[in-house]
Amino acid sequence: MPTPSSPAATESAEEQRHAVLRAAHDVADDLAADAIARDQAGLPPMDEKARLCEAGLLAALTPPGPGRGVDWLTGCAVIRAVATADSSVGAVLARHYVHTWSGRFYTSHHQAAALEEESRRKQWLWTGAVRTPGPDEDTHAADLTLWPRNTGYLLNGCRSVDTAVTVADQIVLDAVCAVTGDILVVRIPRGARGVTVEPAHGRLGQRVAGAGKVVLDGVTVTPGQLLGRRPYDEESAAPFTALAETALRLALCHVASGIVEGALSEARDLSRGGHAHRLPRADPDLLLTYGELASAAQTATAVVHRATAVMARALDTGSQLDAEEPASVAALVATAENVTSKAALDITARVLELADAPGLDRFWRNARELTAHQPVMRRLRSIGEHYLNGSHRAVAAAFH
Repeated sequence: MPTPSSPAATESAEEQRHAVLRAAHDVADDLAADAIARDQAGLPPMDEKARLCEAGLLAALTPPGPGRGVDWLTGCAVIRAVATADSSVGAVLARHYVHTWSGRFYTSHHQAAALEEESRRKQWLWTGAVRTPGPDEDTHAADLTLWPRNTGYLLNGCRSVDTAVTVADQIVLDAVCAVTGDILVVRIPRGARGVTVEPAHGRLGQRVAGAGKVVLDGVTVTPGQLLGRRPYDEESAAPFTALAETALRLALCHVASGIVEGALSEARDLSRGGHAHRLPRADPDLLLTYGELASAAQTATAVVHRATAVMARALDTGSQLDAEEPASVAALVATAENVTSKAALDITARVLELADAPGLDRFWRNARELTAHQPVMRRLRSIGEHYLNGSHRAVAAAFH
């Protein structure tokens, strides 16, 4: 049997990577064929979940381990490929992938291994809504509360979840223990007694992402559903745990990149085909506009790829991660968010001037929904603080 470092093992891992990427592109082609119709219908992503399961992507997008999972670079490439065709499904996949890392972020690789293997075997779809630690957080006014019992807890409260809330198999949430004040991260299985879901209706964009609110009324949380403790603030977080929220933001940058690529490609195809474009293909103004948009898209992609490579190295380092590294990673991710959000909003708006075709507006609506709650000024100040003062505090969150 080849060892992990042998040529045979390396070749096998590379073959697996190519197979996962091929499956992602096949799913993207399938989603692109009816993207407009599904966007207009705005139904919960049950059919989309089935497509991801059939392609093996839910099983593949788990943390890397012996015989399972994919590395961070491959996982992000899969997210981006799917988001190019349908950013709603890309966001579902992004949050799925990051939340499958929850066991590692809040406990240890060894303790998480069994959960990751079960997730792979059963093709679970993960989602969640874990809040960002902050100095102003009021644990006494928590929206989710855990009440200790002889074994485990009872969970009460409600929270909004951005993806797959009606179809996910595992929902990852943080809640405050009413007795100790500890902030605990738990996973709630699909169909658990006391769980009800209120789907979000009438969204501007990301209509197929399956957003909604989860209401929990006396939901039993067993010891096996407890993933670990969430820190109260950035300063008290272990270095590897501090990557959890940043990793999610970066995964969603790949969704934004997919929106940019999908919008620009669809407009280009319309212009090449001579359908619905407003200027002749040889018009200098048209060429100038495509040059500007292509340059902006490539710049955003380069910035995101740099942040992704740095995040991948940090995740590979694991528990040996340097205490200062998470802030440096967060600064790069915040920069990627800043560039991609601007590119996504600008490019998706400007392609509407180049082509007037049904459904092309969905890219702008999706970009707007994805970036609507970004605290731009706060994020830029945090980047500046890290650059000027070398602040070790985590850079402000941009996606929620």
